[in-house]
Formats: sequence, C-alpha cells, structure tokens
Amino acid sequence: MEWMKRLNQAVSYIEEHLTEEIDYGELAKIACCSTYHFQRMFSYIADVTLSEYIRRRRMSMAAAELSTGKEKIVDIALKYGYDSPTAFNRAFQSVHHTAPSAARKNGIILKSYPPISFQITIKGDAEMNYRIETKESFRIIGPSAPMHKDVEKNFQMVPGLWTKAAADGSVQKLVSKIGKEPQGILGVSACDDKSEQWKYLIAVSSDDPAEEGWDEYMVPAATWAIFEGEGTMPESIQQLEKRIGTEWLPNSGYEFGEAPDIEVYLNADPENAKYEVWVPVKKKSE
Repeated sequence: MEWMKRLNQAVSYIEEHLTEEIDYGELAKIACCSTYHFQRMFSYIADVTLSEYIRRRRMSMAAAELSTGKEKIVDIALKYGYDSPTAFNRAFQSVHHTAPSAARKNGIILKSYPPISFQITIKGDAEMNYRIETKESFRIIGPSAPMHKDVEKNFQMVPGLWTKAAADGSVQKLVSKIGKEPQGILGVSACDDKSEQWKYLIAVSSDDPAEEGWDEYMVPAATWAIFEGEGTMPESIQQLEKRIGTEWLPNSGYEFGEAPDIEVYLNADPENAKYEVWVPVKKKSE
C-alpha cells in the first residue's frame, strides 16, 4: 500500500511544479527508489512515459488558459517551460492536434488529461513465481551503450544494441563465455543515481577476459526478487514487470534496492522466450 501512496505523492509533486523544471531525482526520493526505477515503473503502471505524462499535463493546462484568451501565447509558452514558440507549438500540436492559436476559436476540440491517480487493483487471477535470493557481487562482460537519464530516450537505443550484438556475433561469443550464475544472456540496466553515466549492457556472468570493444561491470552484492516468465517478447516481459510494480511490490514488504535491474534470457526463441526478471530489493523501511 505504501508504494502506491508514494507514487501518488510524486504525482502531487508534479502538479505543484508544472510551471517549473521538474526534478526527476526529487520524484524518485518521494517514491523511495532510484530515478531509473521510478521512471520505469511509472511507465509500466501508467501506460505512458513520465516525460510524456508531464507534457500532456502541461499542454492540458496550457489549452485551458489559451481558451480564456486572457494571456498571450508566448507568455503561456514561457510559463510552461518553452523558450521557443516553435517548440511550444510542436508540443501543443502533439497533444491537441491543432495549433495554439486555434485553441481560442469556437468549436475547436481540445484534449484534457487530468492528473493520474494510482490505486491497487486486487486481481489474483494469475500466479507469479518468484524467489528471494541474496548474492555476492559478480562480474559481467559484454557490449554496452550509454543510457540517457530520461528513460524515454533509450527506447530505440536498447533494441538497437541487441540488433547490433546479434549481427556482429557478440551474442554467440557471449553464450560461449557463460561461466557463473546467472546462467543466461543478461540485459543489465546499470543506472545508479550516484553514477555520472548510466549504461546498458548485454552481458554474461564470467571470469573470462572481455572481448575488444566490450565492457566489464561488477554487479554489487544485493538481495534480489527473481521472477520467472515465459511468452512472446517483448510483450510478455513488459507485462510481468507491470505486474511486479502493481501487484507484487505494494504488498511484498520490500522496496527497491540499490542495484541494477537484470533480465536473464534463458533461451533464444522470441516467440516462446523463457526468462527471469531480477529486481533488487530491500526490506521496507518503517
């Protein structure tokens, strides 16, 4: 229950700061998790990315103010953080499908996106297989790429890295180097708030030397909630991660820990994938 309460407190913070630059780090502090975990769970639970949600709320408020005709368009644009009229026009049209100047005309249809509210839905119609394991740190190797701290901007980078790794033979090389647990190809989001640079790795746990052009990373010692899943990718794993945030985490007695998210791919069939989702956790603070 506390998890949903914190999410709603974070939404309240957004509402109070719509006309200011919204600090994602502050949102994460309110929710008691990392900036990365907050953005990822928000998008899974709300079915919209955090940055897109904020854009919709700002454009909803801007449309309401434009329709009154009391303020200049340029002043409203500045109020909601757009120094360029062109940028404001683009953002407004992406939400309302009409120009800001047209919002003042009679009969123009505008869209309203009210503040979101998170609630727990009790389902229980499908089981979730998981285990809690505490592990020492382990070394992983593999190709990597930097991640943007606005998670939405990584949506093309991560699939692109997988495509490149498959095409250049890296995935096949990784399979030959699997030596330790977890036994599989790993997708690792190393997004520590203390780190200047976030990165994503396609990797394996191994003591072997890294190939030229690869990266190596020490996954810190942590306690993990490990969930089993199977199905068509990527829909299956996205649905599981949504259920973790909405069904398991609120009633688990745990909250997010300080370690990377890890996806463990146990076979190479995207139509019938078998995988595990490793979520770093710690006992919920009182």
